[in-house]
Amino acid sequence: MKNLPYETEIEDEESDFKPMTAQEAQEWRRRNPPISIWQVVAGQALVGVLVALAAWLLTGKASAGWSAGYGALAVVVPAGLFARGVLRQKAKLDPRAAMAGFFGWEIAKIVLTVALLAAAPRLVPDLSWLALLAGMVVTMKTYWVALMVRPGVRKTD
Repeated sequence: MKNLPYETEIEDEESDFKPMTAQEAQEWRRRNPPISIWQVVAGQALVGVLVALAAWLLTGKASAGWSAGYGALAVVVPAGLFARGVLRQKAKLDPRAAMAGFFGWEIAKIVLTVALLAAAPRLVPDLSWLALLAGMVVTMKTYWVALMVRPGVRKTD
C-alpha cells in the first residue's frame, strides 16, 4: 500500500521522539524544580499591593489605590480558593475525578471573580474601573514572572 505524504510526515514526526532515560529525567527535574502554587498566590498578593500603591501615588487619589487593590483582590482570592481546592484533591488516584475537580475549581474561581467584580461598585467608594482593571491585569500576569524567575532554574545553552 502506498503511503500518502501526510501519513509519511506523521510517521517522521513520531520517529523523532526519543524518551528520556532515568538519568536525563532526573537532570531535567533538577534544572526545573517545581514551584509552590502558594508562592505564586503570595507573589500575586504582593504585586497587587504594589500596584495599588502605585495607582494611589500616580493619581494622588486614594480611590484609585483602593480600586486597583480591589482589582488585585478579585484575582488573588479566587486564585487562593482554586489552589486550596486543587491541592486538597491532588491525592485522588482517579485521573478523571482529578480532571473533573480541576475544572470544577476553575469554574468556582471564575464565578467568584465575576461576583467580586459585580460587587465592586457597592464595596469601593468612588470606584475607578480603569485602576481596577490595571490591578487585575498586572496581578494576573504575575504568575508568568514567577515561573520565569523561580530559583534553581538553569538556562541551557
